[in-house]
Amino acid sequence: MTITRIETGPRMSEAVIHGDTVYLAGQIGEGETVAIQTQAALDEIERLLTLAGSSKAHILRATIWLADMATFDEMNGVWDAWIADVPAPTRATGESKLATPDYKVEIIITAARA
Repeated sequence: MTITRIETGPRMSEAVIHGDTVYLAGQIGEGETVAIQTQAALDEIERLLTLAGSSKAHILRATIWLADMATFDEMNGVWDAWIADVPAPTRATGESKLATPDYKVEIIITAARA
């Protein structure tokens, strides 16, 4: 079975397609707040899913890492609005030290191809 890689660099690919499954690398966004970073990450997720022949309606699973669980409600406000028009995927959210102190949220997505 063919493996297709999207936006591949020396360290990683932003997306990998295997069969009808799309795996995205963890997506982060820039900005001062969790809400701004969450929206930026979700915008990038939509872009990558489109490149892979998928969409947010086909997301199977989301894993969300927050630098601070105290921002859970703030992140959920953005997530809930973004996912409101499609069937909700499975999801897990946890707290983790992210790559730099500037990162407040990282979102990892697995989706089916459309």
